[in-house]
Amino acid sequence: MEEIKFTKSHEWISLTSDGIATVGITDHAQHALGDVVFVEMPEIGSVVTAGKEAGVVESVKAASDIYSPISGEIVDINEDVVANPELLNKDPQNSAWLFKIRPSNLKELDALLDTKAYEAFLTESAH
Repeated sequence: MEEIKFTKSHEWISLTSDGIATVGITDHAQHALGDVVFVEMPEIGSVVTAGKEAGVVESVKAASDIYSPISGEIVDINEDVVANPELLNKDPQNSAWLFKIRPSNLKELDALLDTKAYEAFLTESAH
């Protein structure tokens, strides 16, 4: 089973057996944003850096940067989400993934939160 990791900026990442990482926003993030109306994705072939902006999600409430959880090359983007941004409100942690990365440094995954730590972070930040 692939392990999912989280960032404190509410992105998730899962590494598949072929070494490609899939990135999206968490259910918490889509709830906070409200109705998503536009998604700006990184370009395929571009290189992203861990913790740096890789795209933007806009909702009726606000625009929010998407930060790359790890460094690497963008190898795919979810065209379905570009065409239908509202999919992010329906299934942000499965079918509405945002982009895929060929990681350049897998050790960066160690700095991310596992599910239990992310849930604890959400509980702490709610107070």
